[in-house]
Parts: sequence; C-alpha cells; structure tokens
Amino acid sequence: MRAVIIREFGGTEVLEVAEVPLPQPGHGQVRIHVHAASVNRIDLSTRNGALAHAGLLVPAPVTGLGWDVSGRVDAVGSGTTRFAVGDAVIGLRDVLSAPGTQAEYVVLDQGAVAPAPSSVTLVQAATLPLIGLTADRSLAMTGLTAGQTLLVTGAAGGVGGLVLQLAAQRGIRTVAVAGEADEQLVRDLGATWFTPRTDQLAARVRELVPGGVDAVIDAAVIGVAAHEALRGAGTFVALVAPFAPPPLRGTRVLVQEVYADGARLAELSALVDAGVLTLRVADTLPLEDVAAAHDRLTTGGHRGRLVLTP
Repeated sequence: MRAVIIREFGGTEVLEVAEVPLPQPGHGQVRIHVHAASVNRIDLSTRNGALAHAGLLVPAPVTGLGWDVSGRVDAVGSGTTRFAVGDAVIGLRDVLSAPGTQAEYVVLDQGAVAPAPSSVTLVQAATLPLIGLTADRSLAMTGLTAGQTLLVTGAAGGVGGLVLQLAAQRGIRTVAVAGEADEQLVRDLGATWFTPRTDQLAARVRELVPGGVDAVIDAAVIGVAAHEALRGAGTFVALVAPFAPPPLRGTRVLVQEVYADGARLAELSALVDAGVLTLRVADTLPLEDVAAAHDRLTTGGHRGRLVLTP
C-alpha cells in the first residue's frame, strides 16, 4: 500500500509517499481502508524532529505520519467484537511507533475506533478524532459547570472552535480570543464574548469578566498573557507543556495530553449528528500533496482542517 513516511528529520523534502507492507490486524484490532486523514501540527513536529528531541518519539528507520482517520473496516482480528467489515468508522492513532493514518490502510485497536457520524461526509468525519478528543478532555480538566467562565485562545481554530461548542452545550460562558476577522465565526460557534488578541489581553478580559475568568484553555499557546486573565485559584489548561506558565496566585496549571478513547469519540460523533458540533474542512488534497499540506499548515490562516485522501 501507499503511505506517507519519513526516513530522516527535516523539511518537507523528507516526506515520501512510499510503497510499504499492508498491515494485518492482530487480536482486538481492525484494519481500516482509509478514506481520509487530517494533517495536524503534530505531523509537522514529527517530520522536523521536534518530538524526537523532546523524547516523545524514538527515531526509527521509517516513521509513518498521521493521527486522524476515517474510512471503512475491511478486516478484523481475532477477539474483535465492536466492529465488522464494512462499518464506517473514525479513529485515532496515538502510538507513535505504529504506522500512521496517512496511508491507504491502517490498523488500530478497536478501543481507539468509533462509528463515524452519519450526517457528514467521511472527509469531514476525519477531522474529529484528534481535535475533538483534545477539546473535550481540555474542557473536562477545567472542571467548569454551567454559569462559570472560560477563556479560549485560538478560538477560531480546530480545537478552540470545538471547545466553544462543547462549552455552550454545557452552559459555560466563554471569552473567545481570535483575529478581528473571525469575530462572527466564533460568535456563531457559541462564544459569549469576543476579544482580539492584544498586548493588553488580560486587562481586556477583566473588563468583560470582572475579577478574571474561572479557567483558560490555551489553544493558541499564548502562555503567561492568557494566564494573567485568570482569577486566583482558577485553572489553566495548556496544550503544549514547554509553554505552560507557572501556577501563580494559587492557580492550577495542567497539561492536556490526548489519547485514543473510542467510547468518548463515539459520544462526540453522536454530538455531530445531533448538530451540537460543526466540523470544518479547509481543503482536501491527494496523498501525494502532503508536502503542500505541511507548507500550508505552517503558513496558517485557513479556517478548517486540511485533509488527505488516499
């Protein structure tokens, strides 16, 4: 089968679409015929060696890329009871030593897989696993309940936009930080208040929410500037550990680390079908255009996910 791989770390020139052995499902696993696979920033960190330098990836002769996947089950291993051949599914690969999802086929543990939402295309569905589970777990870590306040940086992005929607469903009031051109977008996603990112972000947030917000989810990796908008004893959730601020004023600073959770992913899939969550695709590209996808993701500015279709 064809798959996106790297044999060394570097720029987009190290990306290959190569012929690799077809994977076979083991006990409790399913093989998915890939319809679509998102490109995420962690793919860039895999390719350029940042994950390896952080001790999160063991260098190997061949490394596959891709975390998200949508497609149909085409083979099952022994002991697999949750899925059958032909099922439309989504899943998350969170074991970096395993082959990636940016390929024609991928094998995942059945516990990392969920039924695909039926109300959207499989291309749209492929955008849900990584950012959906990240947004959901980040919000859960805040411990917020209805009526409390949450600051969301990067609110127009993939994780931030889903946080806004999940928070709105739970009655949590949100301050959305995004570019000025994205104000209507984040309001449509459920933001209570909007503020552009400024040098005086904390002061602006405290004008909207006197005393500061109860929690922050820092999807844009702003760090200290966002932490200053937090009330004393509030909770700060960082998505990137090196940029987590110190826990000043009695605050809690937590680092969210996503992992495959098929049961919760199934619940998020159902929220898509219920109209609670909106999935956004910026563009769809063939597998061979993976380098262009990396370049575009590095440049930024798109609203929605970039998706590869083998």
